Amino acid sequence: MNLITENYLEQIKRWPKTGHHILAQYNDKSVVVYQAYSTSIGHFAATHGYFGGEFKLNRMSWIKTNFLWMMYRSGWATKIGQEVILAIKIKRNAFDSILSQAIHSTFIPEIYESREKWKELVKNSNVRLQWDPDHDPSGKKCERRAIQLGLRRDVLKKYAKEWIIEIEDITGFVTEQKQSIQNDNFSKLITPQEKVYPITNLKIIKKFGLSKI
Repeated sequence: MNLITENYLEQIKRWPKTGHHILAQYNDKSVVVYQAYSTSIGHFAATHGYFGGEFKLNRMSWIKTNFLWMMYRSGWATKIGQEVILAIKIKRNAFDSILSQAIHSTFIPEIYESREKWKELVKNSNVRLQWDPDHDPSGKKCERRAIQLGLRRDVLKKYAKEWIIEIEDITGFVTEQKQSIQNDNFSKLITPQEKVYPITNLKIIKKFGLSKI
C-alpha cells in the first residue's frame, strides 16, 4: 500500500479536538481522498486508474479526506454497496479548485446574503460542502467536524479521469485494521497519516468556517 500510515494514538496527539478542520494526507502535488463503492465500481476503478464501467457521471459523488470519517460512513467496508474502499490520490491544484467552488448543503445566514441567493448558488454549483461530526474508530462522535464534498457535472467528469494520479484499493488494509480494534482499545490501530490541510485564502477560510489550530 502506498499510503503513509501511523499509529492512531500517536496521530490524535496532534489533531485538533474541536472545530472545523480538513484532515488529509497530502504533499506539494497531491491530496488523498476516500470513497466506498460496490465491488463492480471499486474494482474497475482500482484496475483501470479512473472511474468508468458502472460509475454514473449523472449523479453526485461524495469524497472524504478523513479516513476515519470514511470508516464510519462505510462501517469499515461492511455496508451494502460500500464493500470496496478506495484511496484516490488527486492533483493538489484540482483539490484546491474543488474547495474554491464549494457551496454549503444547508443555508448559513452568516455566509449567504439570503436563502434565495443560497438556493441559486446551490443550483448552479458543481461542488457541495458538508460538515458532519467526526467519529473515533469505534464510531463514537467527536467534537471535531469532518468534511465531505459532493461533486457533480463538469467537476465530477474531471475528477473521474483527468485529476486522478492514482487509485488504490485499500479494502484489505481496512479489514485488517478493523480487526485490531478490541473493546475500544486502539493501541494497535494503524491509520493513514493525516494533518490539517493548510488554507491561506481568506475567503475560503471564512466561507468554510475553518477553525484556527
